[in-house]
Amino acid sequence: MDTTTTTYDAVIVGGGPSGATAANDLARLGRNVLLLDRAGRIKPCGGAIPPRLVKDFDIPDALLVARIRSARMISPNDRRVDMPIDGGYVGMVDREQFDEWLRERAALSGATRVTGTFVSVSRDPDGVAVVNYRAPDEAGNPVELRVRAATVIGADGANSAVAHQCVPGADKIRYVAAYHEIVRAPAIGAADYDATRCDVYYQGKLSPDFYAWIFPHGDTVSIGVGSAHKGFSLRKAVTALRASTGLADVETVRREGAPIPLKPLRRWDNGRDVLLAGDACGVVAPASGEGIYYAMTGGRLAANAVESFLATGDARQLRTARSRFMQLHGRVFWVLGLLQRFWYTNDRRREQFVKICMDPDVQQLTWQSYMHKELVRSRPMAHVRVFFKDLAHLMGMART
Repeated sequence: MDTTTTTYDAVIVGGGPSGATAANDLARLGRNVLLLDRAGRIKPCGGAIPPRLVKDFDIPDALLVARIRSARMISPNDRRVDMPIDGGYVGMVDREQFDEWLRERAALSGATRVTGTFVSVSRDPDGVAVVNYRAPDEAGNPVELRVRAATVIGADGANSAVAHQCVPGADKIRYVAAYHEIVRAPAIGAADYDATRCDVYYQGKLSPDFYAWIFPHGDTVSIGVGSAHKGFSLRKAVTALRASTGLADVETVRREGAPIPLKPLRRWDNGRDVLLAGDACGVVAPASGEGIYYAMTGGRLAANAVESFLATGDARQLRTARSRFMQLHGRVFWVLGLLQRFWYTNDRRREQFVKICMDPDVQQLTWQSYMHKELVRSRPMAHVRVFFKDLAHLMGMART
């Protein structure tokens, strides 16, 4: 294939959940799509997906390596609060398998897959965007290649090169650094571990501003931590967590680290022919760090916006990806951002936060919002009760 003369309707840089979803959706619409992805990259991720994602994106049950039935919150003083999921579950996926399945689905829908490393976006004399990238030739030697693109979707992660080159303000995005170790799951009863439960540690010694986690992945376990504090050792925190939970001596399969965005960018497009999606535009939920559902939703909205742009020639259509996303999820992100900024500040507040999680109303609203990806409006009095309980904790009036 001579990519130097081919003009694709869309070149998508990055084959994670967001880019692969955009590629699949556009290919199914009959668009000529190229999906460019680096080889061998696995993002550190807890791997949790809600039932809403399984339904909206037609994910087969075979990709779920575990079904979580509860979460356990652990406070600085080792208060342990179980939050059972009443009538539902949280699906867990292995990102190595999950992401590849999404990429392969896009290819089966008609997208062209290319393994390579993005270099830059330039312009041909006629003004059409050109995506320059490196890929190995038949002898395995890296060569410079180029492909023309009517539109470019940058879905290349939190440190998106497409964003930094093409979208004003992208360099101002803030991050939490995340690190995890994938280990072999211990035998039943061999450690402080339950294969149907996610453990979340709100302890300043493990993370001064975020949290640490132990998430089951079937035959393996993700043990990780996040923090935006420079100089804080994520590796030491994970080592300490493994030691305290009896997981120090289980086999380590791999170690991974990456930044997690803290807030959506104010602008996702260049006003011409480039649009961002997924981590590249910051769609990771504050407080929880959840990103897979929002990445795939962002990829779908990016595909819709690009389709509208290609059909009309109106570059203003690219803006609709962000406006629609914020209409759907902006309120949730705002609430979670407030939660993180207040409750994660110090161990005294983290202790109170875990205590709040004991409340049945809080538990039910939390799980319903998570599983259905919207603020629950069907129980207004529960919201009122939660508001006043939170207020009591804020003012120090709640009983301990």
